[in-house]
Amino acid sequence: MSAGEAEGRVGMRLLTSELRLVLTRRRNIAGLMILAAVPILIGIVVRFAGVGDGAGPPFTSLVAGSGLFLVLTTWVMQMSVFLPMAMCILAGDAIAGEAHTGTLRYLLAVPVGRTRLLVIKFASLLIAAPAGVFMVGLVAAATGVTLFGVGDMVTLSGGRLPSGEASARLLLVGGYISVSLMAVCALGLFASTLTEQPIGAAVGTFMWVLIDQILGGFSALEWLHPFLLSHYWNDWAGLLREPVDWAGAGVGLVAPAVYIAVFVTAAWARFTTTDVTS
Repeated sequence: MSAGEAEGRVGMRLLTSELRLVLTRRRNIAGLMILAAVPILIGIVVRFAGVGDGAGPPFTSLVAGSGLFLVLTTWVMQMSVFLPMAMCILAGDAIAGEAHTGTLRYLLAVPVGRTRLLVIKFASLLIAAPAGVFMVGLVAAATGVTLFGVGDMVTLSGGRLPSGEASARLLLVGGYISVSLMAVCALGLFASTLTEQPIGAAVGTFMWVLIDQILGGFSALEWLHPFLLSHYWNDWAGLLREPVDWAGAGVGLVAPAVYIAVFVTAAWARFTTTDVTS
């Protein structure tokens, strides 16, 4: 076996171990259960209490016509706080958590190098982001279909989509949201290289996300909006129009891609040059 193959196997084992840790850690499971409880709660409230026109979270007035709209309602609600917060916690723990527990030095002793370790950490986050989004979406879809049935879903252009095509469109929307959250993960990964306190990295990243959204709410700062990550979070709307606005959704993916490139590079520059003492 060549040295490259040996390093590859070690890297794959580390990635598998990292994913197992992320997916089986009790606090992560508890957080995922809380995220999954939100669509169930919304569905029960809408089913038994009802909503008036324009009342409640976005799209709730349309949930009764098609349970698939509960997926959109859940994603829109959770993208303001819950999903970004979950990614901030996971990303903030990536490097700082290892330093805090004193295991970072032992990880670096494995023949993978700092760059490969950082790649493995970020790869696990790239898998965790869509996993969380689609797990929540799956619970929302199951809840919506159970409580309201599967009717034709109204598009944002006023047309109607059969359930099969509507499900495919929702998969695209989930992918779009996942990419947006991957950019949050890149921010958190960089913050995680700056400190040995995972809570500090997570809180710092989440504060950035909140400030980003607050600044996006001021019309006087419209010149700044194109540089804000949250400015593009709802550009998935083009995927639910007739015809599909591929260009609008494509432009909305540019900002997350830039954020990912910039902050992963910054994390690499920081992590590969700093002294590891823990």
